Amino acid sequence: MAPLGVFGIENDGLNLAVNLLLLFLVVLWLALVFWTYMDARRRIADPMLVGCAAAASLFPFIGTVVYVIVRPPEYLEDVRERELEIAAAEARLHSIEQLGCPYCGFDIEKSFLRCPSCLRRLKEPCNVCGKPLDPRWKICPYCEAEVGSGPPAARSSEAARRQRPRRATRPPARAPAPAQGDGGSQRTAERAATQQGQAPPSSDRPHTAG
Repeated sequence: MAPLGVFGIENDGLNLAVNLLLLFLVVLWLALVFWTYMDARRRIADPMLVGCAAAASLFPFIGTVVYVIVRPPEYLEDVRERELEIAAAEARLHSIEQLGCPYCGFDIEKSFLRCPSCLRRLKEPCNVCGKPLDPRWKICPYCEAEVGSGPPAARSSEAARRQRPRRATRPPARAPAPAQGDGGSQRTAERAATQQGQAPPSSDRPHTAG
């Protein structure tokens, strides 16, 4: 006797094809049940909701389609990662807006040189422009002065001295050369004595008779 065919099919070839199709649908159904359970574990934190999703997938194909429609849009790992990023951004924003004193924890600002609560030194001012400097800086970003250098008063005074015009020095006046001979020298001496208010020197030369 020939075996009963599925759905009353008595053809052996057609019966084999129907059996293979049914086997394929059963395997696909089991695979969908397993996929629904694993996907629900990655998207839902509540174990009871995970069990409900897996139980709904036991209804062939319809349960899985309903789960795909109502499942959460994100994985739990993505949600945790986003929460961590938001928390880190809030912490950075809080640290930028409100700084705390490293000694007493009092709220301070970036421009504070001393803590208004404990009066401890927080930053050193620039010697040139007075702006607060970070201890890691080697140069002031506001006035381009090196950290630890004094104000450029000496350099400015030296530059001002260099820019002053030099006074022209006049050469000393030369004394007139004395005239040659005894008469010329005597007249020169008499003229100088007269200008100074003294009596002219007498001639030591003897007078000769006429």
